[in-house]
Amino acid sequence: MPDARSDTELLLASRSEPSAFVEVYRRHADELLRYVAGRVLDPEVAAELTAETFAEAFASRGSYRDTGAEGVAWIYGIAKHQLGRYFRRGRVDTAARKRIGLPERPLPPEDYERIEELVDLEPFRAALVEALGTLDEDQRRALELRVVDGLPYTEVAARLACGEQAARQRVSRGLRKLALLLQERGLQPATEVTS
Repeated sequence: MPDARSDTELLLASRSEPSAFVEVYRRHADELLRYVAGRVLDPEVAAELTAETFAEAFASRGSYRDTGAEGVAWIYGIAKHQLGRYFRRGRVDTAARKRIGLPERPLPPEDYERIEELVDLEPFRAALVEALGTLDEDQRRALELRVVDGLPYTEVAARLACGEQAARQRVSRGLRKLALLLQERGLQPATEVTS
């Protein structure tokens, strides 16, 4: 049965009752993942940034203070910080996950597809077409097959004559480059925070 306490109450309670944090995660993980995925356009990076955000929130829950805003706003603040760090460094920090002992794990294929579905790219089609022209041929072709044609990774790999993991990497790297190019042009294919 879901916990009826507010996010703020749960975050404060989680200091002495760590299991209270599970309810905060349950309530907001999908929406935060959507928020992050819409900014990085890369399923693997989105999953890592979301995990790092919640790990950081859990690790620093003792410093959370009730400021009158909903508790989830604090978590989105952490996510924004993680995104900024990612765009500056070009990699996802894993310090918080290591601090709380979360093991690294690869993103399962079904999660790639679920995360890709969270990002609506339709409003950005013209900018994407232009940005696609700046990618390496192997990344562009992989993105066309996966994102434009909607083919499963097994088919993308077959058409590119490479392994499925290589196809995933080409799509992932291409999406990362696109996200950076769109950000440079002031575009963000993302929905606003609805929490």
